[in-house]
Parts: sequence; C-alpha cells; structure tokens
Amino acid sequence: MALGTAVSGLAATGTAVAQEAQGAAPVQWTKCADDVLAEIPAAQRERVTCANHPVPLDHRKPRGEKITIALMKSPATEPAGKIGSLFINPGGPGGAGLIYSAYGSSFFTPEIMKRFDLIGFDPRGVGRSAPLRCFKTQEEADEVFGRMSAIPVTRTQIRDTMDATEDYTDSCKRTAGPLLQHMSTEDVARDLDLLRQGVGDKQLTFVGFSYGTLLGATYANVFPQKSRALVLDGNVDPALRTSNGAEYDRQRAQGFELALDAFLKRCDAEGDKCAYSEGNPRAKFDEVRDALRKEPVTLPSGEVVTHSGYIGRVSGDLYAPTRFKALAAWLQAVYNVLHPSAAPAVQALPELAPPLANKHGMADVRAGVAGDAEYLSDDSYYGVNCTDKPFLRVPELFPFLASKWERESPTFGRQQAASDLLTCASWPVRHPDRYAGPWNKRTPNPVVVVGNYYDPATQYKFSERMVRQLGNARLISVDAFGHCILGDSAGADAAVTDYLVNLKAPANGQVFQPNAQPF
Repeated sequence: MALGTAVSGLAATGTAVAQEAQGAAPVQWTKCADDVLAEIPAAQRERVTCANHPVPLDHRKPRGEKITIALMKSPATEPAGKIGSLFINPGGPGGAGLIYSAYGSSFFTPEIMKRFDLIGFDPRGVGRSAPLRCFKTQEEADEVFGRMSAIPVTRTQIRDTMDATEDYTDSCKRTAGPLLQHMSTEDVARDLDLLRQGVGDKQLTFVGFSYGTLLGATYANVFPQKSRALVLDGNVDPALRTSNGAEYDRQRAQGFELALDAFLKRCDAEGDKCAYSEGNPRAKFDEVRDALRKEPVTLPSGEVVTHSGYIGRVSGDLYAPTRFKALAAWLQAVYNVLHPSAAPAVQALPELAPPLANKHGMADVRAGVAGDAEYLSDDSYYGVNCTDKPFLRVPELFPFLASKWERESPTFGRQQAASDLLTCASWPVRHPDRYAGPWNKRTPNPVVVVGNYYDPATQYKFSERMVRQLGNARLISVDAFGHCILGDSAGADAAVTDYLVNLKAPANGQVFQPNAQPF
C-alpha cells in the first residue's frame, strides 16, 4: 500500500468511517484534569488533551449500560503530514496507559512522533476507566492482603495465604459489581475498536507491550480487516495463555529462570565489571536463596532480606538491564552477610535505586499507590487474567503444584504458582466472555512481532509461537536482556518506524543489538 493511500484511508473524516460508525460518537477532547497533568513532564502539559469516552459495559448489549474509558492524546508534531492515531498499551494486565502518550519519546523515533497522534488509555477496570475494586476501604484490603505471603513456603504460610485468597475472591464477588463479568481482553479489544472509530481512523495502528501483545493479537483476529499496523513487543503465547493458564504460568517461571541464568553467566564473564562475579555466581545465588528459605538476613544498612523479598527483588530487576549493576552489588551485599570473612573489612551497601514496583514480577508497570482510607487501587490484574486464563477450580492443588514447579524452577516456580494459579481457582466468574482463538486470521499487513532473547516475563519462544499462530506476521529479534525493547535498540526502532509510517514490514528473522549492554 502506498503511503498516500494509507494517509487518505486514515483521514479523520470520510464516508466510509461515517457509514461504519453508524452513529458512533466521536471522542470529545478537552483539557486534562490537573491531577493527570501532574503525572507528566511539564513540557507536555500544554500539548496533551484528554477524554472520557463511553463504551458498552457488555458489548453484547451495545445500547445497555455504559462505562467510560479515559484517554490522553499527544498530537503529531507535524500535523500536515499526519497519518492517523497510534494507540499504546503498556501491559499488565492492569497497566494504566493513560499517560504513556506523553512519554512517546521513550519508545518511538521522532519520525513516528511527527506522523501520529499518540493515544494512551486506561483499559476498562484500570486507573481512571471504571476501576474494578474488590474492597471499599484500604483497611479491608490490608486485613486480607496482610495474611498473604508473596511466596508461601511453610505450612502455616500456605494455609494462611489460601484462606486469605478465598476471602479476597469472596470480597470481589460482593464488591466489584457487574464489571467483574466483562473484564476479558476481548472486551478491551472491542473498546479499542470503538476508540479507533471515535478518533476517525479507518484502521487501527497499535503498539502493545507484554500483555498488550495479547490485546493486539485479539484485535487482529476479531477485527482483522480493521488492522492497519500492529507492533507486539515482549510477546505472550496467546493460544497457551487462553487454553491452559497453569501450563502458561509454569512456562513463565521457566522464562524467569532462563533470564536469571543468563544474567549470572554474563556477570561471571564480565569479571570486575560485575560486583557479584567473584567465585561462582550461580552457586552463590543458589546458596543464599536456599538459606533465606530458613531465615532472613539483615544487611549492614539495617535492611532485612527475606526469601520472598530476595526473589521479588531479582524478578523485578531482571525486567530492566539498567538495574543489573545495582542488582549485582545488592546480591553481593547479601552474600557477604552469610560469608563475612569474604567481605571487605567495612561492609557498605552501595547506593541502590528502589526495586521495581511490579508486584513481584506479576505486572509490567509500576503498581498503583493506595490511599489511607478509601481503597484507591484496582483489582484489574486478576480481573483480566482470571477471565482470560482457564484454571482448574481446585485451590487445594496449590501446595502440590507449587512444590512441583519449585523443583523444576527453583527460584521462580513457587512465586509464579502463588499468583494466578491460586487466585483464579476461586475467582467468581463462571462463564467468561473471552476470546480464545482461532489466532490465524489474516490481516492486510503483517503484524510485527518483537522478541528479546533473554526476556524474563515473556520468554523468547513465546514470540516465536506468536508469529506461528498469527495468520500474517513477521518476527524481529534483539539479542538483549530485559522485558520489551522498543526505544532501546536502534536497529529494531528503525525497522518498526519504517513499518508504522510506510507500511514496510521488516524481513522476517532479523536480529538486532541493544543500544547498551548491562555491564
């Protein structure tokens, strides 16, 4: 397709769009609220506009009850050459994507910024879009969550966590309301199609990160002819995720193990550049992990490191190679407590940035901050996953499967079992309205799939599977650590830019390098 055709096809007005919409309301852009503007860079505050766009609560009842989706638009920097709108989803599920349009330069080249209005949005149930909430007060939430262990090991921890999880899902049933039944990725894809119509685009241009790749794949198969250019970075395995939630999470744990092993091997090879390289990093790591299973240790700084805190810190930091140096220094500091004779005469913990707040590796973005009284978080992570991912409704299987997965994946198996496997077994949605395939509908242009070799959260073979499952897709790879890569690999960024702007899909199988190495 020639660029001129793409531009004219995505014009904001036109008979085809009007006929398709059949009265679908255009998005009404207004000034963003002050609390929204406070979350974005000052330089962007005069450029962006916001909207709250109505969509059906239940897409099977389009004239029924409505909820609103919060959007933010950062306009194309060269409006005369604008192609259309580019929608962004940052992952999660449960990632609040509203403000991502104001951070486009972190992910996209200047050419993309020139040619597209960037549109971020909070998916349904998330952030400012009818948030799904399982509690009325923060005190109620604290009482339940305070009885849970992130990685339950002992019989008491397991029993308490299982009991608290059942209380959590019971509270969701009582409190969350009708939205609970309509939190599937298919629902979000149908919302997205209405947003596409609302901004006047004939076809969708979309970039999805991590869980956002499932949203993109779902859109491509529910609305294949409405898909212009879709980029999926850090991919899930859509067929496995929507057919066998337990097996998907078991393989997700294996992906974290692969990334950890690669990190430790790279540290060993880097020598003095990595603070954890002395001796055998793999043996040191395993020794500390197993010791912490028995009792925590206290660093010279006063920080108490527990088994779950150790694994949670590592799983979070594996998302971002820029944190690897600090992670290595922290791991050595913990090791030194167990081996004081091997430590320097004065043990000083290096200055470290706080760990990523990504719910111990469950989420792709920073967790929300709860208020002191009113419950201001949302429960969309489980709202989506327990709708999309089928699990046996037998919570009693958890202790057995947690032990089995831990034998296979000694660091992350139990952690992964303690998330969706346990909660979704008693989630109060019996007949979810979800899309579970087929995944092979053919889009007019190839979907571009981007995968990192050492991605912890969505291991590389998931990207390979995504390409095989989609009806029309190309895979480009990056020999890199970390979760997702756009903005951090000039070669991949150039290929994606050419695709989004000119509809020139990259040759399948290309391998690029990251802009920077972790050490």
